Amino acid sequence: MTRPVVNKVTWQQVGHVTQPGRYMFRFGWLSVTADDLSVWEQFPDATFTLVKTTGKSAPDEAEEFHLGAFELRQSSLRHEK
Repeated sequence: MTRPVVNKVTWQQVGHVTQPGRYMFRFGWLSVTADDLSVWEQFPDATFTLVKTTGKSAPDEAEEFHLGAFELRQSSLRHEK
């Protein structure tokens, strides 16, 4: 049995975006919400899971993603204390 690949991204990997919106990256379109940004503003090292929202209807179409669950690194938790 093979495990599904779970892709994760950091704020640094998405260019420290500062506004909610839809952004094009090498992996496809990414929708970032104000709530996503508030997590990154409080925990800059947080890593979000990429969640695919639509399938490609044509081979040349980019995939669509939004940010799902996030993980905090130990350094982020120590910084918060």
